[in-house]
Amino acid sequence: MEFKKNDTVTLYIEDMGHDGEGIGKADGYTLFVKDTVIGDKVEARIMKMKKNYGYARLMKVLEPSKDRVQPRCPAARACGGCQLQFLSYEKQLEFKKNKVKGNLKRIGGFENICIEQVIGMEEPWRYRNKAQFPVGKNKDGEIITGFYAGRTHSIISNKNCYLGTEVNEQILEEVLVYMKENHIEPYDEVSGTGLVRHVLIRCGFKTGEIMVCLVLNGDALPKAEKLTARLQEIPGMTSITFNVNKKRNNVILGDKIVKLWGQDYISDYIGEVQYRISPLSFYQVNPVQTEKLYNTALEYAGLTGKEIVWDLYCGIGTISLFLAQKAKQVYGVEIVPAAIADAKKNAERNGIANAEFYVGKAEDVLPKKYEEEGVSADVIVVDPPRKGCDEALLETMLKMNPERIVYVSCDSATLARDLKRLCAEKYEVKRVAVCDMFPQGVHVETCVLLQRRTM
Repeated sequence: MEFKKNDTVTLYIEDMGHDGEGIGKADGYTLFVKDTVIGDKVEARIMKMKKNYGYARLMKVLEPSKDRVQPRCPAARACGGCQLQFLSYEKQLEFKKNKVKGNLKRIGGFENICIEQVIGMEEPWRYRNKAQFPVGKNKDGEIITGFYAGRTHSIISNKNCYLGTEVNEQILEEVLVYMKENHIEPYDEVSGTGLVRHVLIRCGFKTGEIMVCLVLNGDALPKAEKLTARLQEIPGMTSITFNVNKKRNNVILGDKIVKLWGQDYISDYIGEVQYRISPLSFYQVNPVQTEKLYNTALEYAGLTGKEIVWDLYCGIGTISLFLAQKAKQVYGVEIVPAAIADAKKNAERNGIANAEFYVGKAEDVLPKKYEEEGVSADVIVVDPPRKGCDEALLETMLKMNPERIVYVSCDSATLARDLKRLCAEKYEVKRVAVCDMFPQGVHVETCVLLQRRTM
């Protein structure tokens, strides 16, 4: 049967794609349907067609899967933040394990990889210590905050995200009241006018400290004292700042931070290590799971106190300082200067003297240090961004020939690609663990131990 756009079809969902969409077939034609899960029988309308597959919109669940659950958030379908809220948590973990295993096999060629554990959460809600809410107007001209609808920049009004902390709602309410009372306009992406672009909120889960940072399309916040007076009343408020971003692009934060009240940072702990976190700091958003992930990385590193360790893409030193507790010496490399400044302060405030940090691209710093100074490593730890490791960096890692490499990855596709390169010559995969840092979403962290082969 020939299908066309806007046709309604009945599908049985038999698989799920990498982005969490259900996959079904209508007369052999494959359709991806968001908000469906394996086992659902659904009615869907075809929205977009390619030669061999298409995309359809869920219209009605005719027979729900035994693994389908009622989403906690009323905005779950419209919002682009969660892709798996309709799937039971047990099955979310299974989906993520299969996603990692599939990428390792399909891209890396690793046929018989054993994932030794899938580290889930006891309570997979309210786990995010950071949220960035865009500010705009609805069709009635009212100022709103919320999240972008999937694959768009249309704001779905929502002050109570069930992944974030409960205090977020109170903070957003105060910001909105301040903006309305003082006639402060939200940013308009189309015209490039308006002032307030985003509200960034960070919370220290162990310290209880709260940071609020308004991202502005300008150099000043009018009547800022009225906002700070409101926000100071919230228990735990520690830092109120604004960030200047006048560029017309999709990057949320600019480089300049201006303090309005309190400190320009908050503190929090992962395990026994305390970290200083500024608005620009990269800091894992799920502190409960971060501790589990870093303990796994530490275990895989197999440190005895005698090792020299290089930690690449080190951020504010989160993994570095964990490793330094059991290593002889740790060297961290990170491209963001503000993050390295934080890393040095974090080492100092924790009394850690055996960690040294360098600013620059890992793919520039390590090859240069190796070629010019002959630096060595017993263990290399990498935690790269989604794009994975640069070829020049992988080449240098192979030349340095460490006994072990611990690869922490937020994208199992680029992980598989890089492992294939490293294992083609000297290394073999010894251990793999999957850690669910993002319940209700499709992303997952993977920790892999590579051991140098004995020749």
